[in-house]
Amino acid sequence: MFCFCARDEPWRGVLVGTDQARHAALQAEFPELTPHPILPKWLYLPETSDHFERTAARLVALARRRDPRIGIIPKPRKRRAAPRERK
Repeated sequence: MFCFCARDEPWRGVLVGTDQARHAALQAEFPELTPHPILPKWLYLPETSDHFERTAARLVALARRRDPRIGIIPKPRKRRAAPRERK
């Protein structure tokens, strides 16, 4: 649901995993969120945001309440073919 990063920008803040179809709804509630410049399918809350701690806490509270806007259900992985036996 989240990736907390402590590197140099643009990897210093919180990445929020969400479907792109839900970006607008989250951005309407949290204007500090923007699509990440490298991973645009994730929303990004930079640590430099004036309301970083308050916004991050509110996002975590939504996730704990299982808000459907936060998180991504991964696609099932394809099974690998069984290795062929050598004769």
